[in-house]
Amino acid sequence: MKKISLYILMLLLLSVVLIGCSTSDSEEENTTDNNSDETTSEETTENETDAEYPITIEHALGEAVIESKPERIATIQWANHDIVLALGVEPVGFSAANFGVEDDSGLLPWTTEKLEELGIENPNIYQDTDGLDFEAIADSNPDVILAAYSGITEEDYEILTQIAPVVAYPTSPWTTTWREQVLLNAEGMGMKEDGEQLIADTEQLIEDKVAEYPEIVGKKIVWVNFSATDMSGLHLYTPTDTRVSFLQELGMEYPENIIEMIEDETAYSLNLSSENADVLNEADVIIGYGDESLYEAVKADSRLGQITAIERGSVAFIGGNSTLAASGTPNPLSIAYTIDDYLDIIADAVSKIDE
Repeated sequence: MKKISLYILMLLLLSVVLIGCSTSDSEEENTTDNNSDETTSEETTENETDAEYPITIEHALGEAVIESKPERIATIQWANHDIVLALGVEPVGFSAANFGVEDDSGLLPWTTEKLEELGIENPNIYQDTDGLDFEAIADSNPDVILAAYSGITEEDYEILTQIAPVVAYPTSPWTTTWREQVLLNAEGMGMKEDGEQLIADTEQLIEDKVAEYPEIVGKKIVWVNFSATDMSGLHLYTPTDTRVSFLQELGMEYPENIIEMIEDETAYSLNLSSENADVLNEADVIIGYGDESLYEAVKADSRLGQITAIERGSVAFIGGNSTLAASGTPNPLSIAYTIDDYLDIIADAVSKIDE
């Protein structure tokens, strides 16, 4: 009986040993598998990072090579900071607005509104309305400088690139559309998908607003700047200019006879003698910077007063240094802030056609 009990005890001990070995092997295998999973996960993360950065953004002045996702983002010149703010990020510094500002803040109202929404109380504003403040830009220690909508020169660019990579305009100065602005700046921030969503949201807003003004769709419009002190010449913006391309986006058209006069497709403006003012007769509406007194002066001129749109009052003049004037070169924030007023004055000009 004792021998049998001893035998059984030995079998039980052997079973425990075998089970322990099996468990140990299993745990070792699991550990190996887990380590393998972690290694794979790490490799995947590293590969994804490698696939995203460094990124290269080509532009008219060269290319911006961005090694890693920027944390400190600076913007210069017109409206680029509005894109950054619209994407929910505070720039480490941005240029003061030099047009349409009605106080000494250097801020347009849609910028102020967004800053307040994001809880930003003391933004770092470069006082560079008379030229870039390179020292202030350098002091803000940016990882990237966004200038997708700007007029920086090659000399400016060379200095700026010594501070940080620079995302400049895609083709020529001051001709970047609001969509290109968003895409280039968002890509420079490492937020391309967010930029695409911002574009989609803005497009939907424009579509909804234009649907309320069907009478303006298909009307021919020309942006003309007149001078009350010199009626001998006319300054027109071409479809390359963002002011005109936005009007086209609102469903309006640019007269073909004027397009044929544009020799340089990259030029955003065209100068004409008042002797050629009759080319503007193709326009249903004339839009430009000015006020009622300028309109009366143009209407009284022997040549300019005979332009069809001028004669019948189909004119949308915008105060030269107003908020609405500043929104003529649009971005998502300015569009949302002013589109109702903008469409109102255009619709009022269109209403004069059938009077």
